Amino acid sequence: MRHHKEQSRELLTPRLALEFLKDGNSRFCKNLSYNRDNQQIIMETATGQWPFAAVLNCSDSRLATELIFDQGLGDIFSIRLAGNVASPEAIASLEYTCKVLGSKLIVVLGHTNCGAVTAACNNVQMGNLEVLLKHINPAIEAEKETIGDRNGSNQVFLNNVLHNNVHKQIERIINGSDTIRELLQNQEIGIIGGMYDIGTGEVNFFDEMFDLEHFDAETEHQTL
Repeated sequence: MRHHKEQSRELLTPRLALEFLKDGNSRFCKNLSYNRDNQQIIMETATGQWPFAAVLNCSDSRLATELIFDQGLGDIFSIRLAGNVASPEAIASLEYTCKVLGSKLIVVLGHTNCGAVTAACNNVQMGNLEVLLKHINPAIEAEKETIGDRNGSNQVFLNNVLHNNVHKQIERIINGSDTIRELLQNQEIGIIGGMYDIGTGEVNFFDEMFDLEHFDAETEHQTL
């Protein structure tokens, strides 16, 4: 975490890491991004890394993680998969950065007009893409408001699925990783969802970090 030198590994908290991201996105939207010496950063990070946050987001070319949060090399552990899906490989990567590298915050970041989510809503059948889109299907099933026109052309339906998808991927991470659960229980890390607006560059984070206690209670209620 080379550009937040005032914060040591011991003092950094999940909430403070979130503030770094919010401040960075604000600078990005105002076209006030920091002028960094990339060659200096390369030399400083050559012997190790300590990314303060991990971001699971989409592979969309308009969604470059470090750019939209105005962070430098070594600041963010970026995991990018179409549809910001929490595949087993993505979850393993999150475990590594949080447990080994010391990242304090996980962000699952969706974005407006996501092509992968639109494809899932349209039930696209195309090679290996079908395997990936299966990870998005629970978000479609969770959308109960729309009766007709349940496809990617219906903007209301699509937006609902986009938000559902972020929540569902967070659930997959928590349910699929004892390591992440333990770190959350010990309050060593936080996890939060958000949506990136490709029209404005703004990241809108969900209201609160994921509450593990509330999540477990809700899961238990659903299984009764």
